[in-house]
Amino acid sequence: MLRLFKTIAILEGISYLLLFANMLIVKPNYVDVYKQLLYPIGMSHGVLFIGYIFLAIILKASLKWDYKTFGIIIIASLIPFGTFYVEKKYLN
Repeated sequence: MLRLFKTIAILEGISYLLLFANMLIVKPNYVDVYKQLLYPIGMSHGVLFIGYIFLAIILKASLKWDYKTFGIIIIASLIPFGTFYVEKKYLN
């Protein structure tokens, strides 16, 4: 389960960065490409985000995380590069 959570954390972080890149780099230059990429990137990010939160809740009990650690892991999903930090610091 921990290996799956690590994978989801990395993929969620990548999808988050791709979503930002699509907004900040692609949209100003190529509006049609932006619209074509928005749904697949946004949907994959949404599914990965839900999976990340769901697995964090499950792992909180099994790994006996305290509320501070759990809070950091949840808040990291909202910050760019946050899931990479969590994967490196808390999941090794």
